Amino acid sequence: MSADALVRREAARRRTFAIISHPDAGKTTLTEKFLLYAGAIAEAGAVKSRKVERTARSDWMEMEQDRGISISSTVLRFDHGDLAYNLLDTPGHRDFSEDTYRVLSGVDAAIMVLDAAAGVEPQTKKLFEVCARRGTPLITFINKMDRPSRDPLELLDDIEQQLDIVPTPVTWPVKTFDHGFQGVVDRRDGMFHRWADDASNVRREASAREVWTRDAVSDGAAIDDELQLLDELGLDHDDETFLAGASTPVFFGSALNSFGVEPLLDAIAAMAPAPLPRRDVDGTVRPVDSPFSGFVFKVQANMNPRHRDRIAFVRICSGRFERDAQLICTRSGRKMAAKYAHQVFGQERVTVDEAFPGDVVGLVNATDLRIGDSLHDGDEITFPPMPVFTPEHFRVATPGDRSRVKQFRTGLDQLDQEGVIQVLRHPELGDQAPVLAAVGALQFEVAAWRMEHEFGSPLRLESTAWSEARRTDDDAVDPLRRMRDVAVYRRASGTPIALFRDRWQVERIERDHPELVLDKIVTA
Repeated sequence: MSADALVRREAARRRTFAIISHPDAGKTTLTEKFLLYAGAIAEAGAVKSRKVERTARSDWMEMEQDRGISISSTVLRFDHGDLAYNLLDTPGHRDFSEDTYRVLSGVDAAIMVLDAAAGVEPQTKKLFEVCARRGTPLITFINKMDRPSRDPLELLDDIEQQLDIVPTPVTWPVKTFDHGFQGVVDRRDGMFHRWADDASNVRREASAREVWTRDAVSDGAAIDDELQLLDELGLDHDDETFLAGASTPVFFGSALNSFGVEPLLDAIAAMAPAPLPRRDVDGTVRPVDSPFSGFVFKVQANMNPRHRDRIAFVRICSGRFERDAQLICTRSGRKMAAKYAHQVFGQERVTVDEAFPGDVVGLVNATDLRIGDSLHDGDEITFPPMPVFTPEHFRVATPGDRSRVKQFRTGLDQLDQEGVIQVLRHPELGDQAPVLAAVGALQFEVAAWRMEHEFGSPLRLESTAWSEARRTDDDAVDPLRRMRDVAVYRRASGTPIALFRDRWQVERIERDHPELVLDKIVTA
C-alpha cells in the first residue's frame, strides 16, 4: 500500500468529536459510558455533585477532582469496532472558559446533550453558536428521559426555535404520564427498544428489541399518532443538511442507565464525517493525503507536576505524523523534532510513534509553540486563527508575596500562553498591576490555584470597574483613551483591548463613533 493510500485509509477510520452541554445535563456521564462501551475503562461513576466519592476518570487536575467537575479540556482516544474515536472533552462547568471554544476548532462533529426537563439552556446555546459558526455537524442526545421531562414535541420545537436548526428524530421516546418511560422506537427500522432500569447491564438495551406495535406498551395508539405526525412533517434524517449544519439527528435516552448510548455511538460511526480537507488562511484546500500539517489548539503545563512539563496539543489535518519527524512552525520558521509525542488519557500517557488526520498528539516540552500555531512538513501552511471571545470578567492581580515577583511574572506569562487567563497590561503600568480577564469567573480560581501550587506565587485579586471589553486597533487607541471611563490595555501579542464600564457605554460609543473598531472576537 502506498503512503498516500495508507493516510486516506487511516483518516477514513477516524471520528473526532466533542460533547457540548449545559452544566449537569450529563456530559461527563455520557463520556464515561462511551469509554465503558469501548472497553477503555472498567467502570464509570456518575457525577452527582461537587463533592463526589468517585470523580470522572478524564479529570486530571486536583482542583477538578476536589469539585467533581471538568475544568480543563482533555483528549480521550478509544477504539470501537473498526473505528478510532478521538473525543475532545470540553469543560461542562457553568464558568467555562475560552478553552472550550478552542477545543471545538479541532473537531469534525459534536454531540449536543440536552436535559429532557430543561431543553436548550444558556451555555448549550453559546456553545452551539460556536459550532454553527464553523459549520460543525451536530448530533443531539436528549438525556434523562427516565426522569420527569418536557413533552418530546415541545423539546423539538425548543431546539428549532432557539437554535434555528431542524431537529430530525432518529429515535422517539415511548413515555406516558401514567406509566413513565417505557423505551424508544427507532424510526429507521421500526424496532422498539424496551426500557429496563438496570444501569449495571450496559448491553441490556440491545437484547430488549422487538418490532414496534401499538399494543407493545400502554397508550401505544398515542405514540403511533406522534410517529405518523413526524412522518407527515418530513422530519427524517438527511445527510446533506446534517453535514451542512442545517439539521440535527435526535436521539433519546438515559446516559446514567446506559440506555440509548450504544445507538448514539453507532450514529457517530455512521453519520459523523471522517476528517475532511481543511482550508488554509487563504482558502486553499489541503487534501488529507498531503504532507503532514496540523495546528495547536491547546497548551497545558504541569499535567505531571513532578516533571514540570508543558504539552502542546496538535490536531493533525493532513499526512502521517511520525515521532522524531522534523516539523516546522509557520509562525517562527523554526524546526522542531517531535521526539516526545504522547496521547493523553487523564494522567496516563502513551508514546505515539505515528498518527493520522483526525488524531490529536501531545508534543511534550515544545516550549516555542503557542495556541493557534500551524505546523507542517513539506509545503508551508497557515491555518486560520482561532476565534477568542472578548472577556466578561476582570480582576487586578498583584503578588501576594512581594519576594516572589519573578515567579509572579513567570506564572502569569505561562497561564496567558496556555489560555487559562488573558493577561492585559497598561502601557504605563506594565507588570505592576496587570488585569486578568476571563470568559468565566472560575478561571480566576484556576489561575490563583495554579499560581500558588505550581509557581509558588500566591495571587491577590481585586475587583475592577470594568464589565465589558472589545478588541480595537491602533488607530482607535488615542480616541478611546480620551473618553471618560474607558481604558485601553494590551495583550501579550500587542492586540489593544478597550475596557468599558458597562454594555450601555459600549453601545453609545458604537453609535456615536462608528469609525472605531470595537469587536467581540479576538484572534488568539
